Amino acid sequence: MRALDRRFAPLLAFLLALGTFGGEARAEPLVADLSNHLIAITAGFTGADLLLFGSTDGPGDVIALVRGPTGRSVVRRKDRLFGIWINNLSLDFDDVPNYYALASSRPLDELLTGDTAEHYGIGLDHLGIHAAADTPPGRLREMLDALARIKVREGLFRPEAGKITFLGQRLFRADFHFPSNVPTGSYLVEILLVRNGQIASAQTTPLIVSKIGVGADIFQFAHRHAAAYGMAAILIALLAGWLAHLAFRRV
Repeated sequence: MRALDRRFAPLLAFLLALGTFGGEARAEPLVADLSNHLIAITAGFTGADLLLFGSTDGPGDVIALVRGPTGRSVVRRKDRLFGIWINNLSLDFDDVPNYYALASSRPLDELLTGDTAEHYGIGLDHLGIHAAADTPPGRLREMLDALARIKVREGLFRPEAGKITFLGQRLFRADFHFPSNVPTGSYLVEILLVRNGQIASAQTTPLIVSKIGVGADIFQFAHRHAAAYGMAAILIALLAGWLAHLAFRRV
């Protein structure tokens, strides 16, 4: 019972806030928040689940997007040459989110037109990813599909929209999962209220994914003092080998 209470504590607090400040909450078409604004990656991190919850001021549907920091990704195609598989083609892509997931209260094709989805970057086909160099359309489509497959296989892109569940007519919630290999950085969570095929209201809230503890200290040291870290790693490996040698010699 205690674990259940902790899981729903943010939602319960939100409900209490609505009851205490009911007049102010009803003035906003959309109010939403996260159960936690920090995902802490420690040495034993195996992934994390995040609860999104909120309220609307009346009928409507909700779409939630989680985007990670963007950067450059390289996609390589392997071809077989003289019986050996080699990297025969590569293409660089810019503005690639390192994490992307969405959830909605109804299927997206029932809520928005393609133009609206593209404008707001809703769906894997509308992420704004573009090639770093001019590429024929056919090859570009092939490499974009390959990029999406790689991200989905790594668990960093969610291929299907998750479910936003309404509790009554106004309150809603959704769950997002972050795998153990989720990259660190500043994420953005966007919540959209949809009415009559149009975005009636929107809210954004930040999310931080960060390494903490001893693992974070080692990571920072390795990047800031690469030479010293390399020497320390070599010395530790030599010491471990020497100790193992002594142990087996005694046996």
